[in-house]
Amino acid sequence: MTDREKLIAIKLFHTAVWVFMNVVIFNLLYAVLVDRFDHWAWICLGIIGLECGVLLAFKMYCPLTLVARRYSDSQQPNFDIYLPRWLARHNKLIYGILLAGILAGLSWRLMGG
Repeated sequence: MTDREKLIAIKLFHTAVWVFMNVVIFNLLYAVLVDRFDHWAWICLGIIGLECGVLLAFKMYCPLTLVARRYSDSQQPNFDIYLPRWLARHNKLIYGILLAGILAGLSWRLMGG
């Protein structure tokens, strides 16, 4: 497998993980909005916690980005994932704000709000 093929495989997998994490995040958002905390909501919260732990452990870099770096010297923010440049550049900020809102809403709901 060439370096280009390896990078494509990493980008495909990284994009699939990103899509999966979006499903998880928006499932938790839905649970907060409709005030329905079943076992899926708690599983989503655990997955998000795991993702945040991984990012913290890797100094706010996705491990897939670090692996992809071996196969590319591109400085583009989306060199390792199939996302538009602007979204790849601001991904952590956008989802950080979204998650902060979800966690605030979750806290409010759990406190009886």
